[in-house]
Amino acid sequence: MAERVAERAAADAGMTGVEFSSAGTISEEYDDPMDRRAAAVLEKYGYRHAGHRARRVTAAEIESADLVVAMENVHVRRVLELAPDPSKVRLLTAFDPAALPGSGVPDPWFGSDAGFYDTLTAIEAAMPGLLDHIRTLQNAELSDPS
Repeated sequence: MAERVAERAAADAGMTGVEFSSAGTISEEYDDPMDRRAAAVLEKYGYRHAGHRARRVTAAEIESADLVVAMENVHVRRVLELAPDPSKVRLLTAFDPAALPGSGVPDPWFGSDAGFYDTLTAIEAAMPGLLDHIRTLQNAELSDPS
């Protein structure tokens, strides 16, 4: 869900040169489509929802990324096991000033359909801060003469 929300938030903000991708830290749902409940919530709010297939993130992807955003603390730990550079790994809720530090995004997988609305709300709340951080990264790249 976060990938799709971030894509639209960046487009709505007129940001260019930004790429978002979604990958898990386990292979359990490898190649599965998006959960039907997540897709329904995204569709209801006008987000792109088709075409997603679950995949596992690789060390090479982490190393080549400017920023890796994790949904939960367990994801942060697993990402750092693959590519131990904590300077580029952040919890999504770290970009939401109203979120409790270290709280993570609620995982609706084992709950009711309503949990996907809570997850969307948490993701959307983090977008302004995430986009500000991405702008800072872009500006740093532009000002770096190397």
